[in-house]
Amino acid sequence: MNFSNSKGGKLITGIAVYSVAKCILNMILGGFSLSSLLLALAFAAFLFVPVKYVNYIAAAILAFIAVSHLPANISDISSNWIYLAEGVIDIICAVLLVTNSDIKENYSKDIKIS
Repeated sequence: MNFSNSKGGKLITGIAVYSVAKCILNMILGGFSLSSLLLALAFAAFLFVPVKYVNYIAAAILAFIAVSHLPANISDISSNWIYLAEGVIDIICAVLLVTNSDIKENYSKDIKIS
């Protein structure tokens, strides 16, 4: 992706790398899952699509994942603290995708169907 804003591009890249790294960590802790790795890679690739509203869709996905796992992560914080930390980071990434002007500048192209 040719970023229109390099600072936003670095943040997007960081979020994509975090998403894949989180999946790899979860595979180490909970067992190998090729499907979850492929989904994480697809999500990371999706972040590099420079089309309007992709950032909002990606933020919604991150927020949904964090909120859906929140009750289980809170129920036993002593053994789930790493997952709770992942949820907090997911929410931070979602908020950045929606509110950061440098990131939003990279998602300003319209889809052209001809």
